[in-house]
Amino acid sequence: MKALVLSGGAGTRLRPITHTSAKQLVPVANKPVLFYGLEAIAEAGITEVGVVVGETAAEIEEAVGDGSRFGVKVTYIPQERPLGLAHAVIISREFLGEDDFVMYLGDNFIVGGISGLVDEFRTERPDAQILLTKVADPTSFGVAELDTAGRVVALEEKPERPKSDLALVGVYLFTPAVHEAVRAIEPSRRGELEITHAIQWLIDRRRDVRSTTIAGYWKDTGNVTDMLEVNRSVLETVDCRIDGSVDESSEIIGRVCVEAGARIVNSRIVGPAVIGHSTLISGSYVGPFTSVADGCRIEDSEIEYSIVLRGASITGVRRIEASLIGRDVEVTPAPRNPSSHRLVLGDHSKVQISS
Repeated sequence: MKALVLSGGAGTRLRPITHTSAKQLVPVANKPVLFYGLEAIAEAGITEVGVVVGETAAEIEEAVGDGSRFGVKVTYIPQERPLGLAHAVIISREFLGEDDFVMYLGDNFIVGGISGLVDEFRTERPDAQILLTKVADPTSFGVAELDTAGRVVALEEKPERPKSDLALVGVYLFTPAVHEAVRAIEPSRRGELEITHAIQWLIDRRRDVRSTTIAGYWKDTGNVTDMLEVNRSVLETVDCRIDGSVDESSEIIGRVCVEAGARIVNSRIVGPAVIGHSTLISGSYVGPFTSVADGCRIEDSEIEYSIVLRGASITGVRRIEASLIGRDVEVTPAPRNPSSHRLVLGDHSKVQISS
């Protein structure tokens, strides 16, 4: 069995961060989202991985390399334009051959991995198996309709009037039967070859399409709100480890990871939090659910429930929360304008001004 990891999209919902960085490499607890997916694939016993890349190919390839650090062998598959998930399957035909495969969206995050799902698929071998989860707003996702027996009867991509609240999670498992389906469908109104249409093609021809509804944690990390929520979830599992230096005037509370080379000076860190390698925290407060990457500086400032990327500096700012701060960003106080009052007063006026 092989894996196909999609890492091509432009990440428009995470701009301006993704103007200069691949969305799959934005870190969660100081590790790129994509790495969690590759680790889950390796844990499921899959060693051959095709990574579909687009305009951020060079950055993805530099970060992932040949895949050996994850225990897999990576083949890169260029996609000139993001023309849909089914299109990604079409261009990966040579790599996939006649093998079963799992398709994993590189910006998705699933707690608990996919090993159980892969084992079940290997045993039963339906033509396709999809993951579903209940969501509050189904109009933003591909949505599945099930019959009374729980079988998949219809799929619809981002419907205006959803027939259920079951959204497709970004993990799909296929036998080679899907290759006929992706070549049989037409582009959607978005101009893309939708994987939901390909799966519907299989359903219409009475092929064996099954679903698994997961109750665990899943997020599509496509926007800042979801990135922060995934960061919070992962940080809750972080073990306390102090490899850097913490001076006597500082206070560490809860589960806090201080990487080697980091310095905490006259500061208060309340976990769960991660402080990256060679980062300086001085005269500051870092609150819960905050990850600060390598080589950052936070001085005389307060920050919590945020993600700070490599090389950023925050100086003299109170207070930052629920924020995603990019690489090499500088955050400083705005200059104070002298306060004044401009008055046009008629005769015999009485005015009170607070000084």
